Amino acid sequence: MIRIVLPPPLRALSGTGVEVMLAVETPVTLDAVIDALEARYPMLTGMIRDPSTRQRRPRVRIFACQQDFSHQPASSRLPAQIEAGEEPLLIVAAISGG
Repeated sequence: MIRIVLPPPLRALSGTGVEVMLAVETPVTLDAVIDALEARYPMLTGMIRDPSTRQRRPRVRIFACQQDFSHQPASSRLPAQIEAGEEPLLIVAAISGG
């Protein structure tokens, strides 16, 4: 099971707690995790990535094992600790304003 930590706006939208757990088939890639997340919580479709281009939204960051995976290809395999559920995948909403 993959552990995913969601930012507060996505928690509120999906009605989940801080962390969700999902079964994701191997290889565990960024795309596979987001596909599984959107399948389980359809209201999140389009919130993390654009539904037509499937590109990550500019104000969303993704971290795995203290590494920024935000600019990695969506087909990038995530670290073994994420696959094993030892570490959570963090989805972070960027803070901006003036």
